[in-house]
Amino acid sequence: MKIAFFEINDLEKKYIQNDLKGHKLFFSKEKINEVDLSLIENAEIISVFIYSNVNKKILSKLKKLKAIVTRSTGIDHIDAGACKKKKIKIYNVPDYGQNTVAEHTFALILSLSRKINKAYDQTTKGNFSLENLEGFDLKGKTLGIIGMGSIGRHVARIANGFEMEVVAYDPFPNKSLEKKFNFRYTSLRELLKNSDVVSLHCPYTKKNHHLINANNLKIMKKNSLLINTARGDLIDTPSLVKALSEKRIGGAGLDVLEGELLIKEEAELLSLHFPKKKLETLIEDHLLLTFDNVIITPHIAFYSEEALKRILNTALEDIQAIIKNKKCDGEVKI
Repeated sequence: MKIAFFEINDLEKKYIQNDLKGHKLFFSKEKINEVDLSLIENAEIISVFIYSNVNKKILSKLKKLKAIVTRSTGIDHIDAGACKKKKIKIYNVPDYGQNTVAEHTFALILSLSRKINKAYDQTTKGNFSLENLEGFDLKGKTLGIIGMGSIGRHVARIANGFEMEVVAYDPFPNKSLEKKFNFRYTSLRELLKNSDVVSLHCPYTKKNHHLINANNLKIMKKNSLLINTARGDLIDTPSLVKALSEKRIGGAGLDVLEGELLIKEEAELLSLHFPKKKLETLIEDHLLLTFDNVIITPHIAFYSEEALKRILNTALEDIQAIIKNKKCDGEVKI
C-alpha cells in the first residue's frame, strides 16, 4: 500500500519505517495543505496531525484514498461529511495519557503535601534546616475528584493506594463505578467543603468556565490543596490569587493556566507548528509564581515516553488493521 505521513519528525519516521516494511511510504514534516498532492495522488492511507486541514479540495485529489489516520483525539481538522460521502474511514487515538496524567496529579499533590519544592530550593542553597518544612500525610485525608472520566478513575485508584477517602462530582454520574474504584459521588458543594485535596479532571466547556471561582474557593477547607491538570480556564485565576494571598487555601498545583484555550489537545504541544511563544508569554510575570505554596509545571502531565509511544503505536495499529481489512477500536463513527 502507499501510505503518506504528514507533520512527522525524523525519530517518528524511523519508527514507522521499521513497522511498515514492504509498503510505499511518503513522509513530510509539513502539513498536508503545504505539500504538492501530485506526490501522493495514489495514496490509500494518509496519517495526519491536527494542523493538517483535510478538506474537500484535498479529498477530491486523492482518488484512491481509503482511510485517514489522525494521530490525535480530535478530528475537527478533517471534513467528516465529505469522508462519509466518499466512504473514506477516519481513525483517531481516543486515549493515550490517562495513567500518565493521573501520576502527574499525584506528583503535584505529594510535592505540596511534603513541601518538596521548598525543601529542594533550600538544600540547593546549602540550607538543611527543617524549619517550615513540616508536611502532612495523605492517609485518611479526603480527595475530591471533579470529573470521573478515564483520568479521574485512575486518580481514584492511586488514591486508594494511599488509603485516602475519595469523593467525586460528575454531572453525569455512573453509579456502577463507585464500588469498582472505591469512591462515592457527592454534590460539588459538599466535595469542596469536605475535601483536603480537590483535583480537576473534567473537559473545558462554556458551561463550566471558571468552575472554581471566588464563591467556590470560599467553601473549601482553609488548608486544602487545589490541583489542576485539566484545563486552565476551569479556574478563575484572580480569585485563586486572592484566596492564596488571604491564606484561605493551603496551596495549588497547576499544570495548566488560564489563557491556554489555544491548546486543543495535549499532543499539540509537541508539534513543530504549535506557537510555543504564546505559552511563554502566558507564564511570564504570572502572579501565581510568587507563592511558595504554588507549583506550576509547563503543561507536561501528558508528557511521558510511554504516552508518546502510545500515540504512534495506536496509529500504526490502526494502519495495520486497515491493511489487513480488520476492525479496530480507533475507527470513528461518522
